[in-house]
Amino acid sequence: MPPWPFRLPAYGGRDGVLRRRGGVLERLLHVEGRPAIVRVAQPAERCVLFGAWAGDHADAEAAIARMRFALGVDDDLRPFWERYRDDPLVGPSLRRRPWLRIARRPVAFEALAWAICEQLIQTSQANLIEARIVRTLGPRCARTGLRDVPAPAALAGCSPARLESFELAGRRAVALVRVAREVAAGRIDLDGPDHERAWRRLLAIPHIGRWTVEMTAQHGQGRYDVIPAGDLGFLKLLGHARSHGNPAARADEAEVRALFARFGEWRGLAGAHALRAPAAALRAAAA
Repeated sequence: MPPWPFRLPAYGGRDGVLRRRGGVLERLLHVEGRPAIVRVAQPAERCVLFGAWAGDHADAEAAIARMRFALGVDDDLRPFWERYRDDPLVGPSLRRRPWLRIARRPVAFEALAWAICEQLIQTSQANLIEARIVRTLGPRCARTGLRDVPAPAALAGCSPARLESFELAGRRAVALVRVAREVAAGRIDLDGPDHERAWRRLLAIPHIGRWTVEMTAQHGQGRYDVIPAGDLGFLKLLGHARSHGNPAARADEAEVRALFARFGEWRGLAGAHALRAPAAALRAAAA
């Protein structure tokens, strides 16, 4: 039983790796290169069922653990609820959607790779690029037809030109190959306990900036205290509120960070709720 209200996402993955059939989510994962199929269903409000098929029991358990992390099913959000349910900015969304979590990737490298693909372009365009990478380079399960995101070693062996053929911009293609090589060689450990050390090493790579690192932290490492303040969604949200509806208005990154600083360890989750806040609440918070 989840420790806090939970709702299974009603959609599959736009990159082609997460499939939904009826009420069941399916995902192919690899545990140290070995395939595992995970299926997730929610037959009742407080009941979530996980099943996995793999070569051995340990791999099945590891794959389930990754999907539990990706869905956030074990996250106890009660402290956030108790502290902020009456907050003027996030309270309305929190009371309406207490189950809301930040969507994650079961593997941190996935979040990093896709953050690079999504730099400075529309989400829909990035999704097409990601789907091409998965379809061309990702391993496939012959029995189910499911595909996985390519492992760091697979992308490390690609030329930037190959990635550009999927319409990934040149600088981002170079950055993705460089990052994949660093992760595959163990020089950047995204899954270890020292996230900050991994972030510093990432920031030393050309064309990897703070937004990419913060997206990785949120969606790949489960960091509720991190908010990608440079994200266009937040810049537009705050700019629109402060200008009383001017669709062209933009805030700057420092203003976004200042707005969410008071939420401390819950900055990221507060941001997810703020994106769904009523216009009046946003205007009041931005004043």
